[in-house]
Formats: sequence, structure tokens, C-alpha cells
Amino acid sequence: MDLDMIRNEAAKAAEEIVEASHIGEGDILVVGCSSSEILGAHIGKGSSLEAAQAVYEGIQSVLRPKKIYLAAQCCEHLNRCVIVEKAALLPGTEICNVVPQMHAGGSFAMTVYQNAEKPVAVEEIKADAGLDIGDTLIGMHLKHVAVPVRIEQKTIGEAHVVAARTRPKFIGGSRAVYDDKLSGGDIPR
Repeated sequence: MDLDMIRNEAAKAAEEIVEASHIGEGDILVVGCSSSEILGAHIGKGSSLEAAQAVYEGIQSVLRPKKIYLAAQCCEHLNRCVIVEKAALLPGTEICNVVPQMHAGGSFAMTVYQNAEKPVAVEEIKADAGLDIGDTLIGMHLKHVAVPVRIEQKTIGEAHVVAARTRPKFIGGSRAVYDDKLSGGDIPR
């Protein structure tokens, strides 16, 4: 396991999605991460705290300076709840009482929880962009409308990487006028 390579690939993927999605201070990037898949094992069958820590360090090296919040999706054993800094939540968001573990939440969520200032678990979040490392299915935690982003960093270790950004919903009809800045330039014509 080449931890430096994993760290660098995670940082590159984070840089690409931040740039493509135009997220910034106060926004949320949700990450689903299978350390098992990174190491070439089947999801949930070869968890590694070392790989999770390398991914965390790589991603946070990009997010922290920009004051973007990291949300970590837990595995299905915790119903894919999300670990996030309490400060990222909207007022009134209901939190859950759970601390992720290696085989109940996953090593990445566990790492995020252990490194956060005030970590909380929530059943759902509406993130501004996302990285799915190892086909963990993060779509339920993205705002509507999710837009796929093709990034150059296709893998982290052996894990497949998929990226997405979000944009506000378009409403109206043929007379409606939209703001290109809000939609990332994908205005229907």
C-alpha cells in the first residue's frame, strides 16, 4: 500500500471537483470512501485505517484552506448516515447518536469523526458536491440537481472514483431567464 500515492490521488480528485463545482467557503463536499476498494478488495471486506487516513489527509489538504466542510458517508450498516462538523449544519437539523467504527460506519467515516472538532452524525445532508470512492453510492446526500463531473483522477488506489456537483433547479418555461453563475454554465437553451 503506497500511502503517499493514495494521499496524492485523493488531493487531486478533491482539487478537480472543487474547481469544477465552484464550491467555496461554507459549502459541503460529501465523500463516500471504501478503503477496501482502494486496496483492491471487495467493499467492506478489507478496511484500512491507514488508507482512510491518507484519503482524509489528501482531501483536507484541499478543503481546509478554502473552508469547505467535509461530510463522510457511513456504510450501509449505519444506513449511510453522514459524519460532519456540527458547524456545517443548518439550524434545527436533527442529529443522531452514533460513533462510526471500522465495520459499522467504515474506516473513512471513523477517521473523519476522530479528526473533526465537533463531529455529529445526521441521517441526511444536502451537499454541494461529492466524491464517490469505491462505488459507495453518495447520491442520496447531494442537493437536487446532481450533475456528473468527469475528472481526470479516475481511481484512488484500486477504487473507482465518480464525482458530482449540484446546481439549483430550473423552474419556468420558455420565457424563463436563468443565471449562468448559479448553474455552472449548463443552462438549457
